[in-house]
Amino acid sequence: MQTRRVLAAAALAAALTVSTGPAFAGNPFDSGPIADFMNIFKEQAIPRETVAWKGAEKPGTIVVSTSQRRLYYVLGGGQAVRYGVGVGRQGFSWSGEKRVTMKKEWPDWRPPSQMLARRPDLPRFMAGGQDNPLGARALYLGSSLYRIHGSNEPETMGAAVSSGCIRMTNKDVVDLYDRAKVGTRVVVRN
Repeated sequence: MQTRRVLAAAALAAALTVSTGPAFAGNPFDSGPIADFMNIFKEQAIPRETVAWKGAEKPGTIVVSTSQRRLYYVLGGGQAVRYGVGVGRQGFSWSGEKRVTMKKEWPDWRPPSQMLARRPDLPRFMAGGQDNPLGARALYLGSSLYRIHGSNEPETMGAAVSSGCIRMTNKDVVDLYDRAKVGTRVVVRN
């Protein structure tokens, strides 16, 4: 019965999106509200959970532990939301403090010139969507090339695989995106 309700809700959402016009170009299952809805049902490799927090950071701060491969969103009251993340591989990890300067839903991707120099086979532009390496959401960190973003490779959570960005499952990055504001302090530690 639950499966029928989920399928009925997905069909209704698809019908509503298609009938509302060209708000989302292309396949409505690729990006936008239907894709967000479908991501809810994807299995999490590392489940998100609320945990005890003993750090001195103020509520609303994002703390990334690259050694633990976890991201914490500080709630206050001695608690934080803990997410599994993928971090920079050897030679690409970093630590420091940044601020969220911009947020985007289903962002387009343009590989930076440094990445293109290493990987000339990469496309120069990729429109936002399920196949885009930035996934469902991106939080841009200062004037750096780094972002906290979704991923179409959930199996990389808990691994050191990126070129320095912090990867999350699409389901988790949507949750963090809704919590974090532009201006949010981001602390990255080893």
